[in-house]
Amino acid sequence: MKVMKFLSLVTLVLLVLSCDQKTTSNKPIQTEIDSVSYAIGMDVGKNVKASFDDFDEELFVQGFMNVLDSTNILLDEPTAAAVVRTYFQKKQQEEAAKRAEASEKNKEEGVAFLEENKTKEGVQTTASGLQYIVLKEGTGEKPTTDSKVKVHYHGTLIDGTVFDSSVDRGEPAEFGVTQVIKGWTEGLQLMSEGAKYKFFIPQDLAYGANPRPGGPIQPYATLIFDVELLEVK
Repeated sequence: MKVMKFLSLVTLVLLVLSCDQKTTSNKPIQTEIDSVSYAIGMDVGKNVKASFDDFDEELFVQGFMNVLDSTNILLDEPTAAAVVRTYFQKKQQEEAAKRAEASEKNKEEGVAFLEENKTKEGVQTTASGLQYIVLKEGTGEKPTTDSKVKVHYHGTLIDGTVFDSSVDRGEPAEFGVTQVIKGWTEGLQLMSEGAKYKFFIPQDLAYGANPRPGGPIQPYATLIFDVELLEVK
């Protein structure tokens, strides 16, 4: 079982730590195997820290030594495997519940934000639910689904958190009109070259339940963009 192999490796590290608690100086790295050994210890320590909120090192090492000595074993192997499996399953369920709660909160906050926002001066709402404000009208051509565009944009969450900005990078972006989220595809076609709009994009016209993993955009987040259409190609 992969989890049990992982825990066995962790035990080696903790065993060394527990047997050398009085040592205040660090052993220097002198050889290649020293470097490898230290790097493995770092990796295991990082994983333990990420995997366990609470951990009893003494019992952990005790279990390791009991198996080596074949004495005073408190749990048989099937029970031990079941305990570990249940622990991680429970943790996964708790994390899934937290994500679901956060997603529902994002939905509710987005709906409330858009309901209030659509009553503000200058805000227009399309049939799809996209909201926008014309900051500056353009005089050039309008893009179509076949067009490529060059734009400057500044994207934030409804709390003001900036998650992406070509303006901050100082470099415009270029892409096809259909290569972006639905809210952008629709909004760009409302604009003329040279225009500046602010888009308020509902979650179902943005990334919905599937934003980029690990990114700042959470599931079901409503997004805000300031967009300047520099060129239609």
